[in-house]
Amino acid sequence: MAQQAPALNLASDGDVAQALAGSAQVLEAAYSYPFIAHATLEPQNCTASYRDGRVEIWAPTQNPDSGRKIVGKTLGLDDADITIHMTRCGGGFGRRLMNDYMAEAAWISKQVGAPVKLLWNRQDDIRHDFYRPAGFHFFKAGLGADGSVQAFRDHFISFGEGDKFANSAALSANEFPAKFVPNLEFGASLMPLAAPTGPLRAPRSNALGFVFQSFIDELAHAAGKDPLQFRIDLLGERRVLANPPGAQGQDPGFDSGRMIDALAAVRDKSAWGKRPLPKGTGQGVAFYYSHLGYFAEVVQATVAAGGRLTVDKVWVVGDVGSHIINPTGAENQVQGAALDGIGEALGQAITLADGRVEQSNFNDFLLLRIDQAPPVEVHFLKTAHPPTGLGEPALPPVVPALCNAIFAATGVRVRSLPIDAKLLAQPSLISSGVVAPPASSPTPSGVIPPLPSAKRSAATSTLCGLTNKAETSG
Repeated sequence: MAQQAPALNLASDGDVAQALAGSAQVLEAAYSYPFIAHATLEPQNCTASYRDGRVEIWAPTQNPDSGRKIVGKTLGLDDADITIHMTRCGGGFGRRLMNDYMAEAAWISKQVGAPVKLLWNRQDDIRHDFYRPAGFHFFKAGLGADGSVQAFRDHFISFGEGDKFANSAALSANEFPAKFVPNLEFGASLMPLAAPTGPLRAPRSNALGFVFQSFIDELAHAAGKDPLQFRIDLLGERRVLANPPGAQGQDPGFDSGRMIDALAAVRDKSAWGKRPLPKGTGQGVAFYYSHLGYFAEVVQATVAAGGRLTVDKVWVVGDVGSHIINPTGAENQVQGAALDGIGEALGQAITLADGRVEQSNFNDFLLLRIDQAPPVEVHFLKTAHPPTGLGEPALPPVVPALCNAIFAATGVRVRSLPIDAKLLAQPSLISSGVVAPPASSPTPSGVIPPLPSAKRSAATSTLCGLTNKAETSG
């Protein structure tokens, strides 16, 4: 599928083929990310009492109105016959938007003729989720002689039917660097999927930030540019785009100047490039705009002998407008989002075999442990804009910033999540072609089947039941 032309045209600016042909350097890379479960610490649960054609429900729901609709459809009741009490949630992150557990409890109560308290166990919770969709991105970009990005192409392989993406599996036509590169194409091809998918904290952005900001980092190194300054240069003149990246499409649009300021601030706060780092330690940077928030983040990480990875520290600068209404709550939201993203990058993947989810508990779906959690230093830029939310936008940049830090420390380019410690333990794989070299290279790597003829290695990882063999041209 990756070798064929995209089935859907999502965005097209300029003439990418001509720009690639005239580029001083052409780079290709393939990226992938897995399905992820929400794994809320409080499993799905609900208390329901059906009596005399009416039902009363107590549930930790994020969306009671849609819950009322699904209960009404399941039990054949009108909205007026359903009363819902929202309880506090032990974690939601998008999982409790679905309310399947609410319909289940209400149906059981009607069948048994008594109040019912339903509590899923952990195995139920992980194996019956609405998962963050997996995805595959095949990038190709051309750099001019001055290191500027002249052409950018992404063939996104996702899930869905026809031209309809599965829930939370889409790519916006305005995803950065759209409108910032003169010649750009986004295309997509969809595979059918029976597994349910849905939004997870920073929906879509939590995955797209990884692939786009990692590949942009590759372009920066290939151009011989400082990765942070490269991003500022790519943002270019301060301007406001009417159609911002992402799906929300809300006013006032995407303000490149606000992101430039966030990048400049995180450069200062992290002392980017101003102090020597020990061998095996590196800093990585990334930015992302989502949910009306502008966030730039730097991660410092150390890779020791044997591939042992330590995330040393995270610096976050966010611009969410003129007022931070609850400073402590705001800091907690940002720190939690950054730690969530690190946990996803280090050990989270849902795989399928014979139509079943293989993971079942925290022994094989790994949450971040206390001794893995780095300090997260948070700064806000107060700007003359209406205040916006903080639950989501700090998560997307931390994953690529971490992977870019690993590259800075080791020369190993992470193109598939979760991060494979075995690759970090074998720097010799760089020369053998299993992972990307630290210098620029126009050869494709990390390709997901179908594979072209190329040098191959036994290094493998599993993604949604597919085998992914990393490779590079010989």
